[in-house]
Amino acid sequence: MTRTDMTIFEKYESEVRSYCRSFPTVFHEAKGSKMWDEQGHEYIDFFSGAGALNYGHNNETMKEALIDYIKQDGITHSLDKATTAKGQFIEAFNDIILKPREMDYKMMFPGPTGTNAVESALKLARKVTGRTDVISFTNGFHGMTIGSLSVTGNAMKRKGAGVPLEHAVTMPYDRFISEDLETLEYLERFLENGGSGVDIPAAMIVETVQGEGGINAARFKWLKKLDEICKRWDILLIVDDIQAGIGRTGTFFSFEEAGIDPDIVCLSKSLSGYGLPLAIMLSKPELDIWQPGEHNGTFRGNNHAFVTATAALDYWKDDQFEASIKQKVDVTHEFLHRLVKDYPELKGTVKGRGLMVGIACEDEGMAEKVAAQAFELGLIMETAGANDEVFKLFPAMTISEDELKQGLAIIEESVKTLVKEPVLN
Repeated sequence: MTRTDMTIFEKYESEVRSYCRSFPTVFHEAKGSKMWDEQGHEYIDFFSGAGALNYGHNNETMKEALIDYIKQDGITHSLDKATTAKGQFIEAFNDIILKPREMDYKMMFPGPTGTNAVESALKLARKVTGRTDVISFTNGFHGMTIGSLSVTGNAMKRKGAGVPLEHAVTMPYDRFISEDLETLEYLERFLENGGSGVDIPAAMIVETVQGEGGINAARFKWLKKLDEICKRWDILLIVDDIQAGIGRTGTFFSFEEAGIDPDIVCLSKSLSGYGLPLAIMLSKPELDIWQPGEHNGTFRGNNHAFVTATAALDYWKDDQFEASIKQKVDVTHEFLHRLVKDYPELKGTVKGRGLMVGIACEDEGMAEKVAAQAFELGLIMETAGANDEVFKLFPAMTISEDELKQGLAIIEESVKTLVKEPVLN
C-alpha cells in the first residue's frame, strides 16, 4: 500500500484542522471499536467520532443494508421528496422509538448536521412564540453556525463568528457556581423581576449532559425544575440531544430517566448509525406551523443515511441493548472512581453519565497529557471543557467487554506514567 505523506495535509489543508493534530497519523481502516493507520498500528477507539459512531465503525448489519440499497440503484439525493428509504425510517422511528415511550412528535429533516437541527429549532421557537431571545446555559455547545454559536458558551468558538452574537441570554448550568447554589432559583428571579433586563424568552435550550463543555451532567431534579419553569412561563424547552442522545447515556434519549417532556428535541451524530450525515428536529405537533419550504436545505434527503438509521433501530426493538449498555457503564464508572482514588496526584473528579464520562483534572494540561500518552499506547481519546481539563471516554455502545477493559487499562497505564505509583489499599 502506498503511504500518504503527512506533509500533504500541512501544505494544502486549512490551519483550522484540529483532530489530526491530536492524533498525528494517517488512518486507513476501521472496524467495530478499532482503527488502524497506514503503518498497521492498531488503536482502540474511545472517541467514536465525537459521538457519531455509537454503534462502532462499519457496523456489519448497517453496511450490508447500505450496499444492498446502492446495488439496487436506490435514490441517493432527493431533497424532501417522498422516498421509500425515508418512509421506512419514519415508520420505524415512530414504531420503535416514539410510540413505546408515549411520545408524540412531528419529524423535520433540516440539513444533515447537528447545527442545522439547532438552527431550525431556534427559528421555530421564535416563529411560534413571536419572541426573539433564547436562554442558554454556561458551557453549553450547540454548533458552529451563527444561531447555534449565539447559544454556545465557549469563548474561543464564539469569537470565530466574527460578528456580535445576539438574542441569547446565558444562565448558569446546574452546579456551575457551586454544589449548594440552586441556579434555577437565580434564573427564575430574572424572569419574575421586571427590572432584571431579561425578557421572557422564546425558548430555553439545554444539553442534559454537556459534552464539549466538560462532561457536566445535570441532576434529574434540576432538569425537572427547568421543565416546570418553562411550562409555567410558556417558554419552549429545547433539548439538544445531538451528542448525549442515541443511547450515549444509557437510554435512547438522554432525558428519559429525568421524566421531562421537551417541546423540541434535536438529534444528529449517531442517528444514522453509520457515521453518515443525518439530523432531525422533533417538535410537538401543535408547534409545526412552518410554511412549505420556509426552512430547507439541499441535502436534507440523505437516503443512504435513512437506510442505515433504519437498520440501527433494530438494536432498540427490545430492552436487551439497553441492558448491555448498563453493564458497560458499570464497568467504566467503577474503573474511573477507582482511578481517581488510586492516583490522588491526578487530582481528578469523575464526571458524566452513562458512556458519556470523563475525569476532570485540576492541574492545567494534565488531561491533555493523559490523552496524548494514551494515543502513544494505542487509544484514541479526546479532551473536553473550557480549558481541555477533562479527558473524555466515548467508547462505542457495541464495544466488547474485553476491548473496553483493554482501553481502560491503557488509560491507567497513561496516568501511571505521568504520576507516581498508585496508593495501595
